[in-house]
Amino acid sequence: MDAVWGIARTVLVGVLVLILLVRVFEDRFIFFPYKASPTDPDPRAQGLPVEDVFFGTSDGAKLHGWYLAAPDATFTVLYFHGNAGNLSYRLDNIDFLQRLPVNVFAVDYRGYGRSQGRPTEAGLYRDAEAAYHYLARMRGIPPDRIVALGQSLGVPVAVELAVRRPVAGLILEAGFPSAPRVARRVMWLPGIHFLMRNRFDAAANLRRLHLPVLVAHCTADPVIPSDLGEELFRAANEPKAFVRYPAACHEPLYVADPEDYATRLRAFLSQLAPRS
Repeated sequence: MDAVWGIARTVLVGVLVLILLVRVFEDRFIFFPYKASPTDPDPRAQGLPVEDVFFGTSDGAKLHGWYLAAPDATFTVLYFHGNAGNLSYRLDNIDFLQRLPVNVFAVDYRGYGRSQGRPTEAGLYRDAEAAYHYLARMRGIPPDRIVALGQSLGVPVAVELAVRRPVAGLILEAGFPSAPRVARRVMWLPGIHFLMRNRFDAAANLRRLHLPVLVAHCTADPVIPSDLGEELFRAANEPKAFVRYPAACHEPLYVADPEDYATRLRAFLSQLAPRS
């Protein structure tokens, strides 16, 4: 009996240690923020006439973003990047989007780039709402002219925003159904998905939405397996479209086939006729 109790106690201690480690280090596995540095690429030096925008969130964080206007643009893309780096690493992607043409408002989450704070799931959702309110209140852009675009970690952020605030459509690149689903695929610890605090449940939110959705994924994505992107797509209601490229790309996705992807994005945007 003592031996059995000793084994049970060891297992219990091991489980408690595992739970503690997951709770303490989970955010470090999810968020990889790069603070702004003098060596970051300069958008103006690359010919991108961006406007620096600083705006506040509901819980007092001060965020930074870039606004880039495009001549004759109907829509404004609210751009949420992936979990590593900051905006300065997305200049080519921002330029690609602006040339569609669309206005682009690209934001750094709290803790990224020149934005204050520390990233959390709830914090990122607040950041998205603050960016949306900036477009609506300061730029006067109506909801039917705002398209939320998320990449990787930005996918559940964009989807959560669409649940909370009206948008014309969603563009979801290299996304995933939820954080626990990713953990089950890429981490060796059994049952870790039950312990996770961060959910980022994009699939559950998509099931609640009825608006145009475009999901794009590369078949050999080295970060998020493409079948998770297909699972995300299945969760979306019609009207929806799936763009698949046989390439080993993650973020940015457009590099797989810039001309074809630009054509598909223009076709998607053309279906989003604004009411005014």
